[in-house]
Amino acid sequence: MRKLLFSFMILLLLAGCASNDGSKNEGLKKVSVVLDWTPNTNHTGLYVAQEKGYFKDEGLDVEIIMPGEAGADALVASGKSEFGIGYQESITEARVQGVPIVSIGAVIQHNTSGFASMADKNIKTPKDFEGKTYGGWGAPVEKEVLSSLMSMEGADINKLDIVNMGDTDFFTAAKRDIDFAWIYYAWTGVEAELRGEDINMIYLTDYSDKLDYYTPVITTNEKMIKENPDTVTAFISAVSKGYNYAIENHEDAAEILIKAVPDLDPALVKKSQEWLATRYQDDAPRWGEQKLDVWKNYMEWMYEKGLLEKEINVEKAFTNEFLPK
Repeated sequence: MRKLLFSFMILLLLAGCASNDGSKNEGLKKVSVVLDWTPNTNHTGLYVAQEKGYFKDEGLDVEIIMPGEAGADALVASGKSEFGIGYQESITEARVQGVPIVSIGAVIQHNTSGFASMADKNIKTPKDFEGKTYGGWGAPVEKEVLSSLMSMEGADINKLDIVNMGDTDFFTAAKRDIDFAWIYYAWTGVEAELRGEDINMIYLTDYSDKLDYYTPVITTNEKMIKENPDTVTAFISAVSKGYNYAIENHEDAAEILIKAVPDLDPALVKKSQEWLATRYQDDAPRWGEQKLDVWKNYMEWMYEKGLLEKEINVEKAFTNEFLPK
């Protein structure tokens, strides 16, 4: 589920998962939303909104597209796609460079990612990372997160071997040449349950509130907000209905995603959808709402770790103004 390592052939096969029928969508405003990765349960609300007609009810003809090599953030920031799926960390990095991308809704209220390992590796705390091999995707933030967690346990990051595992899936890599990797439990963790694989999870949120950031989020760009606020309002209204439906009807929501993307494993989708149902909104007063403190805390953490050249005005990086009241 990570955002940077794409299999181009898979994307080609999955492209066009949404189709436009001009006769049925006449009079609707055409917009697109670009995914961060191949379709999964993080995206269910979009597919529900499409299947249930929530987008059409808002006057929109929405095409769900794949990111390709450019990436979702770049397509949204440039206006080549009006909306997208992104991450708080990448938006923060982008805005340091003056990229006008904005988060307009949190898909999941709390960070559900963490470091996973097969149970027989006996990795239960960051202290146990010493002497092990971590398989990542080559982003600077990985080493800083690992170092932060290890330092809390008095462990030495220099005693950890970090390798790039490319597009190898967690289960293959874990049985071949790595000891642990960074995963989203909602997908890979649930898959482990279905496989009967015992894994240990070390969640980022267990060690630092500053690492409880929004991942993933719904994005747009500043130009859309300025010039087409009604379209942004309509889009996020329909998406909100989609995710709220998934919260209340996870079984049916799973079937909708399976129907839209039949290449997905139905058992994994259903189990993952059930796991996420209570986590989309969690303790927030409404689905999608974002807190200033969450954005500020993570930005400050990134700056302290040397991952940002400068601090940003986080109040411009996200907004709740388009969420239904």
